[in-house]
Amino acid sequence: EVSITLRSWDGERTAEELVDSLRGCDVAIDFSVAAAVIRNLKACAWADLPLVEGTTGWDSQLDEVKNVVSQNDGALIYGANFSVGVQVFYRIAASAAELFQSLGSYDGFIEEAHHKRKRDAPSGTALRLGEIVASHLTREVPVSSTRAGYIPGTHRVGFDSPSDQIILEHTARGREGFAAGALLAANWIVGRKGVYEFSEVFDEIIKA
Repeated sequence: EVSITLRSWDGERTAEELVDSLRGCDVAIDFSVAAAVIRNLKACAWADLPLVEGTTGWDSQLDEVKNVVSQNDGALIYGANFSVGVQVFYRIAASAAELFQSLGSYDGFIEEAHHKRKRDAPSGTALRLGEIVASHLTREVPVSSTRAGYIPGTHRVGFDSPSDQIILEHTARGREGFAAGALLAANWIVGRKGVYEFSEVFDEIIKA
């Protein structure tokens, strides 16, 4: 059984103060703000609680995150996007980029759009898509962002040549898809130790 406590992020509470509220849970799921990631991770590690980290914008702290997990024999699974559809989209983008690289005349690009309250830009998903496409193309892959209105999340991967353009697109209709993927990750991480990236273990998770 997975127990989830949803709270607004309170910057005044320390990791030590959070530990007691986490005891008795099987796993924690965090979708808060980048500034709270280290604190929340420490609290979970001290409570011997595996953490599913869905917050983005903390990539520069990855080494510190790994150290916290290692020093406390903890467990963490993180990802730029926990949507099952996006995980499939990553694989489609990789296959397409590999094919277009063999053709030689196509340039790749990434476009993403989110609601005006999303803080990080480009999104973690867009950056991950850029990495995936760039790993197959020998050319730079630019990433552009839009923050407006109430857009849940749209990501486009484009391939452009002198003769035509191909667009691959994923559009989120709400947050249910992210929640479903996070629950899959939560059930998978229980009983494990170490740091895992969701997209790298996705195939194993969906077969579990």
